Amino acid sequence: MAATSESRENKFESFREFYPFYLNEHRNLTCRRLHFAGTALVIALVITAIVSGNLMWLVAVPFAGYGFAWVGHFFFEHNRPATFKHPFYSLWGDFVMFKDMLIGRIDR
Repeated sequence: MAATSESRENKFESFREFYPFYLNEHRNLTCRRLHFAGTALVIALVITAIVSGNLMWLVAVPFAGYGFAWVGHFFFEHNRPATFKHPFYSLWGDFVMFKDMLIGRIDR
């Protein structure tokens, strides 16, 4: 019996296996741009919290990161964010995709 896409996507043994799936879930340019903006804002909030010594800035981190990403998925990509099934790989994927977009490896 052939494996369904549902069962295949649940069997990642490494981030290296997961990342192509992650990129496939982010084909829409607007979705990727929203992820980029959210990740940049997360980085800025963490730096602001560290520099200012005011850890209250960290309260906004999940709203910034997930807010932008989920708008991208629900309204532009029309799929369910990988966060729900692969939270750690998905978070890692956000930062790797951010870096890949920053250096021009992925269209932005």
